[in-house]
Amino acid sequence: MNEILAKGYIQIYTGDGKGKSTAAFGLAARMAGRGGRVFIGRFMKGLTSGELNSCNNIPLIEYEDFGSDEYIVGTPSDRDISSAESGLRRVSEALGSSEYDMVVMDEINDALLFGLVTLDAVLDVAKVKPERTELIMTGRGAPKKLIEAADLVTEMRAVKHYFDDGVMARPGIEY
Repeated sequence: MNEILAKGYIQIYTGDGKGKSTAAFGLAARMAGRGGRVFIGRFMKGLTSGELNSCNNIPLIEYEDFGSDEYIVGTPSDRDISSAESGLRRVSEALGSSEYDMVVMDEINDALLFGLVTLDAVLDVAKVKPERTELIMTGRGAPKKLIEAADLVTEMRAVKHYFDDGVMARPGIEY
């Protein structure tokens, strides 16, 4: 840890609009650009994406996936739950190690919405955050207690989206 930050905060990017993960990955790139080490835990995701391809070219950014390459439809499987719980343990280890200037829990709010992890477990992980580490959490529907624990909360609001016209996710833009 380079101790770039005198104080690290908890940031949440939530809402139904586009850009939550994009904001987190932008912050990760910015931190790495200043020489800081970043750990990203991706919950609910296992598919490759442009941001991951970029991370592969930035040695100061490490990431792990704690989701499958299939979307959860209906009730999550035991494997989905186990993967998310494993992700919480790994993120807690990353935070506790004090090796990282920033830790990202991408789509953790969605993992909460799907019942893959509990709010108490996520709050317990946040308590492990060292003073100088920034913690970023993304995903729709951040619960009130998590918002209260955060220092910065940004809600992305969908005003207009081409998905509504049938445009599917595009490489380099949505993934």
